[in-house]
Amino acid sequence: MKPLLKLSTFIDGLNLQFGKLADWLVLLPCLISAGNAMVRYAFDYSSNGWLKVQWYMFAGIVLLGASYPLKLNEHVRVDVLYGRLSPKLRAWIDLLGFVFFLLPACFLLMKMSWSFFELSYHTNEVSSNAGGLTRWWVKFVLPLGFGLLTLQGLSELIKRIGYLTGQYNMDTHYERPLQ
Repeated sequence: MKPLLKLSTFIDGLNLQFGKLADWLVLLPCLISAGNAMVRYAFDYSSNGWLKVQWYMFAGIVLLGASYPLKLNEHVRVDVLYGRLSPKLRAWIDLLGFVFFLLPACFLLMKMSWSFFELSYHTNEVSSNAGGLTRWWVKFVLPLGFGLLTLQGLSELIKRIGYLTGQYNMDTHYERPLQ
């Protein structure tokens, strides 16, 4: 179990770095939007390319940052009974959810989005709008984001197994969302 827990720690660190990148990506589209608005009003000039860059960065924010809330155990879940259950039972529910829902869905989406990216890369796809940008690099964010989410799901699965077998001391604090 120790090598798996080391792998889990590595995955957590990797997703922490991508979470920080996603945090900084929030600032960039805001600055680009403000700059674009100032240039539009000051010089009566606008660029579709800068608008597309903002959209691409929003995709990066969501997809590169999606694994971080899972790492922090702050992801969205349907909480009807979950908050009232014991930590061990919650760990079992999480474990089953990772095995039967999260990991298969993320793996499938990662696999499907890879061919989407690959086609765009091989054809050097460009946006058809004026000032169009190359699209393959933003389409690469899809399999990368789902890959990171798959890895984080695997890390969480390892931690739940370690917790249930008494080999990992997991923070079991759970705060029910306010309704």
